[in-house]
Amino acid sequence: MKPIKITRTVQLPDPLRILRYRKAPELGPAILFFSGGTALNGISRLLKNYTYNSVHIVTPFDSGGSSRKLRQAFAMPAIGDLRSRLMALADDTVIGNPEVYQLFTYRFPRNESNEELLQQLETMIRGTDPLTAAIPNPMRRLICTQIGYFWDAMPEDFDLRGASIGNLILCGGYLNNHKHLDPIIFLFSKLVEVHGTVRAVVNDNLHLAAELEDGSRVIGQHLLTGKETEPLSSPIRELHLCKNLETFTPARSKILTKNRGLIQEADLICFPPGSFYTSLIANLLPEGIGSAVAASDCPKVYIPNLGTDPEQIGMDMDRRVTTLLNYLRRDAEKTGDEVKLLDFVLIDSKRGNYGSRLSEDLMQHLGVQIIDMTLISEQSKPHYDADLLVAALLSLT
Repeated sequence: MKPIKITRTVQLPDPLRILRYRKAPELGPAILFFSGGTALNGISRLLKNYTYNSVHIVTPFDSGGSSRKLRQAFAMPAIGDLRSRLMALADDTVIGNPEVYQLFTYRFPRNESNEELLQQLETMIRGTDPLTAAIPNPMRRLICTQIGYFWDAMPEDFDLRGASIGNLILCGGYLNNHKHLDPIIFLFSKLVEVHGTVRAVVNDNLHLAAELEDGSRVIGQHLLTGKETEPLSSPIRELHLCKNLETFTPARSKILTKNRGLIQEADLICFPPGSFYTSLIANLLPEGIGSAVAASDCPKVYIPNLGTDPEQIGMDMDRRVTTLLNYLRRDAEKTGDEVKLLDFVLIDSKRGNYGSRLSEDLMQHLGVQIIDMTLISEQSKPHYDADLLVAALLSLT
């Protein structure tokens, strides 16, 4: 029997639907985001008030900041963005586990000596540091055990200054679980009562590499974002997964069955604001992503960046949409079926600075509908208003 597809008229925003989710967030929709970085954290903190079922597929390919130190020391995927998103979705109220939340968000000061920080870390492992002593057992033992695994594997010259305790716990759990992220992410989620699901797109220790239109290559996420180094001077022609930071050695990776299931079962798939290549497109590189998106019958929406993204050099709005679709199609077209990869582009053309306008003719040709509505308020400009954006996404489910 041929499946029957039922459609409905959508009101944007839909106050009754939003109110219903607010009253029973445990029954809220499974909105799935492909993202990385911190751009989505504000939206995530608000979204957990309406649904406990959002899904966050996060890139583990960062190569800068504190993630760089851990990756160099342990040859592991980046965990900083995973920890950041977990904490954004955590129950930080007195009803949750505020003592655990406080520990997981703690960073060692940068102005103390490494010797002093080693002593503090040792007291944390023993459970006598005030931050760990405040946590009741058996949670304290579980947490101290993960820090202990990090301690045992830590190189002698590892610099703890500025280190996130949450990252060290994730690192220890990763090592304890035979270099798999999923078990420690699951434990971390339970300890801080995360209202949502956070998963790395893949478990592999890989990096990003870009071929630029001027013929040069750049290896490493930290060299692409324009945050730690000078912005790129030439547009990105192609983004790859790469085996290491030293040489351009393209790599292949495949998503896990669990991630495929989460994508296919989502109520809404969102390609959200954030660094265009290193946060969004990077998530689409592993094999299986495009076909999983194609296999999902839910609405799919793209929300373009506002302002200037150094990774979008030379890209107008039309090219952003076609680039997103091109990376999805590479995998989806392997199925040989007619697929729907994007339904909507959500914008606020009156108040938003996008650098260019979408071509209505091109969007119609692509089968993509433009939803132009108020997403920026007087208080939030020049950025999206999290309340308005969350309301729009909830209304589309």
